[in-house]
Formats: sequence, structure tokens, C-alpha cells
Amino acid sequence: MSKFSDFNFKGHKALVRVDFNVPLDEAFNITDDTRMAATIPTIKKILADGGSAILMSHLGRPKDGPTDKFSLKHLVTHLHELLGGQTKVFFADNCIGGQASLTANMLRAGEVLLLENLRFYKEEEAGDEAFAKKLSTIGDVYVNDAFGTAHRAHASTAVIAKNFDTNNKMFGLLMEAEVNSAEKVLHNTEKPFTAIIGGAKVSDKILIIENLLERATDIIIGGGMAYTFLKARGGKIGASLCEDDRLQTALDILEKAKQKNVSIHLPETSTIADKFAADANTQDCVSDAIPDGWMGLDIGAKAIGIFSEVIGKSKTILWNGPMGVFEMEKFENGTKQIALAVANATSNGAFSLVGGGDSVAAVNKFNLATKVSYVSTGGGALLEYFEGKILPGIEAVK
Repeated sequence: MSKFSDFNFKGHKALVRVDFNVPLDEAFNITDDTRMAATIPTIKKILADGGSAILMSHLGRPKDGPTDKFSLKHLVTHLHELLGGQTKVFFADNCIGGQASLTANMLRAGEVLLLENLRFYKEEEAGDEAFAKKLSTIGDVYVNDAFGTAHRAHASTAVIAKNFDTNNKMFGLLMEAEVNSAEKVLHNTEKPFTAIIGGAKVSDKILIIENLLERATDIIIGGGMAYTFLKARGGKIGASLCEDDRLQTALDILEKAKQKNVSIHLPETSTIADKFAADANTQDCVSDAIPDGWMGLDIGAKAIGIFSEVIGKSKTILWNGPMGVFEMEKFENGTKQIALAVANATSNGAFSLVGGGDSVAAVNKFNLATKVSYVSTGGGALLEYFEGKILPGIEAVK
């Protein structure tokens, strides 16, 4: 594969797989353009060289072919604005065939074509070779800049690369940065290495925790999943979230960590509530002595202090998952304080990678995205990477 920054796109039509799977409101306004904005530098470099960019993406999960609410036409105006308002952005109402090919052929240097939603064809998710071949004829260079879909063996992310020779396929700037930062955390780790794992379920995070036991010095566990661990150790957790079928799994993880000299930190205190609601009564409580009928919805003050101290001593930090129900103001403090601790450690020289939808939403909510080393755009892809899985979208280009 070629290195994107060394490649001269002059005279080339670059077929770029982007991740424009952005949330839209009822009126088709984009409510969070993070993924679109992240790939703009890649598109700009192609255009600045004197090439043209043909962008392909999926949006949502259309079940029955073309559906208006999943059309990428709703993104054209915003894409035009993100590119500075001067670039011509065309739209093809299909991703293969007549109009797509025709518009691509007429595209001039410095112009952009956005193709219609790839998932309007079932062949995309099926990884169909013939469909991938048709897509590949639209451009002469293939650039994968969609880390968010790198864990999918789809036609446009993995199969298509076979149709381009080694010199004419590459990662875009976003994909390069994503892969480099993930590899830095996994393979070139400076110790102490702290992984902060949150979220609701242990079952969602078993593989990532097991893989991190081989690498991390400290693992901080927060969010709903912490109560499964606390109950497994014999604690009273009241009405807190718990996966009773995972109690043994939790004990196995704690035992394995002990054998490998990895410190697992569970929240010693919690902010508990008498109901799951914004207007609930709350109190700070020892996490393994929660009264009946009450539930832990955030980490408490003592837990914040201990966790922040661990983070402060770290040289490498991975953060995946919130510490509580941070969407509700009453239960956002734990996640906010951990975000601040990660930002402080970063300013003191630690390398911090934040990934996973909720953690990214949290650093954005507290305006700390620029205070950490890297914010990943790929939730599921990053998770699978840290679980030790091979990502088809990366392998195909490499």
C-alpha cells in the first residue's frame, strides 16, 4: 500500500470510503458532524494535489433498499460548508451504474462527488465481489478513511481493495491516525498503563478486559458493570444493575488480574438514587452496602479521588465507557471528573486515547476533546481492535 501523505493525486479520481453515518433529526439536520469533519483533511489533500474525490458511505440501517430518510443527499449542503463553501459537490442518486459512472467521468480536478447510500444494496453488507468490482470502476485510486467500519467485511471496506494494485490503495489521514494511536496503546505502551472501562454490561466488555490483562498495569471499572463485580465479591448492591449470569465471569477476571499483577479498581463509593430518574433522591454510599430499593447511578466522591490518583500516575490511558448515567445532570459528576483527570494526565505528558460512543460523547459534552491525545471515531472498530481481533478493512489495504 502507498502512504497517503506521499501520494500525489494530480489527475487521479480517488474513490474514498468515508464514514458519514451521522445522526439526523426529524428535519434531516445533522445533530453531530464529528465523523464528517474528521475526514475533511483527507478530502482536502486530494483536491489540493489536483485530484477529484468520489465519496462513498453508508447511513443508518435501511432494510428495504432506497429510503428517503437514509439518503446521503441530506448531507450535501453540510459537506459543501465543511469544505469551505467554494468546492463543487455533486451528488449521484446511486452508488453504481449509469449516473454514478457518468458523473464520476465528468468530474474535474478539485471537485467532489458523493455517491448514494451503499447499504441501499444488500450486496454491500454481504461483501459481494461483483458489487465491489462495480464500485471499483468509478475511481482509479482507493482510499479507506472509514475507521468506524473497519471491523466490517463489507464490499466497500474490505472486498473492494482487491481491485486496486498495491500502489493505488491506501489509508486516508483519519484511518492512519486511528491505526497509529490504537497501535501505540496496544503495542508501544509506556507503563503505567491504565485502562478505564465503563458502561452497563460486563458481557459487552469481557473480551477487551481479558486482552488488557496482558498489557495494562491498572484497570478502572465504573458504570453499571461495576455492580456485577461488587456483587460477585459478596457486596450488597440494592437495585443496581447486575448481570447475575456473569458473576462467575467477574470473579474469574479478578482472579486472573491477581495472577498477572494487574490492579483492578472498583468504585469504593457510589452516588445512589431511589429511582432511575432525573428528579430522584440521591446520596453518597459505600458501593457494596447499598440499601434495598436504591441503585448506584454514578461513582461517588471517594471513588473519584482514588481513580483520579491512579490516572494521574499513568503514562498511557485508554478510556472506553462512562462512569455513570452522565446524560442526567445529577449523575454526570463521576464521568466529568474522570474526563478532567485524563485531561490533566495528558497535559503532564501521558498519551490518552478515548474511544467508544459514550466516552466520546462525554469528552465532547465537557469540552475536553482537545485536551486528550486522541479521540477515536470508531466505537465498535476500536473495541474489536482492543479485543485482539483482525479488522478486515485494515487487512485488505495492508
